[in-house]
Amino acid sequence: MRLNSVGSFVAALALLSPALATGHNKIPSRPDVVPGPYNFGRPMPHSPPRHKGRYCHVKQGCDKDRDDGPNIVRALHQCNNGGTVVFDKSYVIGSPLDLTFLKHIDIVITGNIAFDDSDVYYWANNSFKYEFQNQSVYWKLGGEDVNIYGDLTLEEGKSVIDGKGQAFWEEMAVNKALFRPMLFAFDGMKGATMSNLRMRNPPNWFNIIANSTDIIVSNMDLRAESLNGVKIANSDGWDTYRSDRVVIQDSFIRNTDDCVSFKPNSTNVVVQNLECIGSHGISIGSIGQYVNQTDIVENLHIYNISMTNASDFARIKVWPGVQTNFQTHLVGGGGSGYVRNVTYDLLHSINNDRAITITQCYGQSNKTLCNEFPANLTIEDVTMKNIWGTTSEKLDPQAGTLVCSAPDRCNNIKVENITVTVPSGKPPVYECRNMDNSLLQLTCIEESDGDRDTSQG
Repeated sequence: MRLNSVGSFVAALALLSPALATGHNKIPSRPDVVPGPYNFGRPMPHSPPRHKGRYCHVKQGCDKDRDDGPNIVRALHQCNNGGTVVFDKSYVIGSPLDLTFLKHIDIVITGNIAFDDSDVYYWANNSFKYEFQNQSVYWKLGGEDVNIYGDLTLEEGKSVIDGKGQAFWEEMAVNKALFRPMLFAFDGMKGATMSNLRMRNPPNWFNIIANSTDIIVSNMDLRAESLNGVKIANSDGWDTYRSDRVVIQDSFIRNTDDCVSFKPNSTNVVVQNLECIGSHGISIGSIGQYVNQTDIVENLHIYNISMTNASDFARIKVWPGVQTNFQTHLVGGGGSGYVRNVTYDLLHSINNDRAITITQCYGQSNKTLCNEFPANLTIEDVTMKNIWGTTSEKLDPQAGTLVCSAPDRCNNIKVENITVTVPSGKPPVYECRNMDNSLLQLTCIEESDGDRDTSQG
């Protein structure tokens, strides 16, 4: 298997850098972030070198209850259009930051950036909102030609963006309706790289890449870990949304929700060389959530992924054709569109509940209702191949499910060279319905009776 460990990623990152005056000799140089082995079909836009004499060090505040946000905005304006901004100390952000004005700028993080967690309800009212799934974000970065990077050879606590999620997760235990911000957003970005950084404990998703093009994310270390057994809410690694030409690669993710999720209108996306632990899989969707909206997910290549202790691995999740109340702030069904031209290849499954999941009944426990109101969204030209490893005991001997809600909703779905085993040693089986079983190199059984388990959708 070609997957490298995070340790080898780190060892490969001797990144350090162009200095310009006193204090600059420890600044990492911009890494050469190149997609590999796959890319999104055309070269990344050229990012010219930044001016050697133009560095802006973000000033750290002194007060205990400080907000370093204004200093961050000031430095980014000062070094915009050709400079390099350096975060080399400890910063606290206590207000939402709209950083969508960036242009021809590098951002180096060797210190740490954390968000103020003293009042979780402040962020519910003071973050940037997305209509999609009631999401919001602490800060959003957009513009053109931006490189954000750190140095993973530094000790833990350096080159880190920390969402301080613990306080939000604790409050979720008593208020499930709490709105929680995502940790990071590329929004309206054209041509950017993000690499060699740690991300820790987002209140909600780690990342959204929205309304953006030509993005490469590489050599990242993402971990959501709670204290005292507090349940972590969501924590998707990366979600793409209304974005084209994105590569996510060479990274480690430990979380409790999707490792990567392709949300509506994600096109020409490559995800490769990831190690995911504890997630809900590499997921298309959920899509088809909103009536009178068309969701397109097309031209995806998922390659060389290791998935451990997850609910699912290769996953496609589509809402049914009827209104469904799944969770607080997460309801929907009846949207249209299609999933098309998707490849999952070289997947190593380690103790996951399902190696393959295809459903058009997302969020709905009543299978009869899903059959009566089939999804309005179609799935076609999907190949899942070269899948090996193990599933967990949870569903043994079942190793997955491939269920479409009507015969005309799925077309040309192939499974090839799958050698996943189940703990009992029995031959693994897969629930299949409305599939062309001749294209599936696995053993199909009929879909089980009774309600669907919607604990993971």
